[in-house]
Amino acid sequence: MNIRAQFPILDTQVHGHPLVYLDNAATTQKPQRVIEVLDGYYRTLNSNIHRGAHHLAAEATERYEAVRRQVQAFINARHNYEIVFTRGTTESINLVASSFAKRYFTGDDEVIVSGMEHHSDIVPWQLAGATLRPIPFSDEGVLDLEAYEKLFTDKTRIVAVNHVSNTLGTVNPVKQIVDIAHAHGVPVLIDGAQAISHLKVDVQELGCDFYCFSGHKMYGPMGVGVMYGREELLDEMPPYQGGGEMIETVTFERTTYNALPFKFEAGTPSVGDVIGLGEAINFMQEVGVDTIAAHEDDLLRYATEGLKEIPGARLFGTAPHKTSVLSFLIGNSHPYDVGTLLDQLGIAVRTGHHCTQPIMDRYGIPGTVRASFAVYNTREEVDIFLNALKRIMPMLI
Repeated sequence: MNIRAQFPILDTQVHGHPLVYLDNAATTQKPQRVIEVLDGYYRTLNSNIHRGAHHLAAEATERYEAVRRQVQAFINARHNYEIVFTRGTTESINLVASSFAKRYFTGDDEVIVSGMEHHSDIVPWQLAGATLRPIPFSDEGVLDLEAYEKLFTDKTRIVAVNHVSNTLGTVNPVKQIVDIAHAHGVPVLIDGAQAISHLKVDVQELGCDFYCFSGHKMYGPMGVGVMYGREELLDEMPPYQGGGEMIETVTFERTTYNALPFKFEAGTPSVGDVIGLGEAINFMQEVGVDTIAAHEDDLLRYATEGLKEIPGARLFGTAPHKTSVLSFLIGNSHPYDVGTLLDQLGIAVRTGHHCTQPIMDRYGIPGTVRASFAVYNTREEVDIFLNALKRIMPMLI
């Protein structure tokens, strides 16, 4: 299978150079088949779902709900109604934080998070009124599980951690984290945004209570995400938003709510994007998640060894179990300067704090340059990237 040929954007020229796209932790590019599914939906099937009696509405509804069943199988959830469609990981976590807090917070509440969380798994809990208890991590980017166990108190309501750090690339031991939390009677939310396209995810094996991810980081469209929630908790939690679809009956005196998952899906969803997500899952399964992971791990090892040979390169995130992300600085050069010079050579990387300011504070730096890899990247592109770094070195000193 010629994977690169399936991604039309990879033929793009940037500043007269072939595009080398190494910003996959921010968003992955889309294969032609996903683009065609989106185009086909709006050309031939566009309709609102669930409430129409006509053919387009019925067909769109079936395809939409078929993706719900597909996602259920992809992450091995027990029931399809434990799959709630959202706009992305951020909305998924906000949904849980808001609804969970209304049901279970008492006004003196603590949430355990890791020290390497994305802002999307920090701010929603603060908005919900919780005090955050961060799990510390080592210089290499490994969570301190002994310290984690000591963070539990009678005020701990939930643990919220990422599966893979978007900045350090660390694959966190989430199964162990879940087991420890459950031993204390505390549920766990996992931010899977960076894991879903790199690792096989089995929510029943992990034992987590919530798992959140985005379509656009797994070769699917922007504007669609998933919140998996364990049925017993979702039944107890109130709706996140009010409006159409999430109701059973409405009067001016009282409203009753719809069954799962519709209780959490107010308003018109992004039907085309959900259908596009289904096609992205088809792509990943045809390539093979294990194949994708092995290819990205090879690129990461190759790029890491090459970066170590560049004078002044400082690597952040050297955990023994990591994936697909290379965060670094060149001497004392500002990451934005490095990223801008690389862009002039057609190389797309991410610069800044990557929505993980606590990580930057931990290392005492303003940000990093981040190169991140996907299934369509190659060793040849890594060589272009490393040679470009060597080329711009004189401009950074």
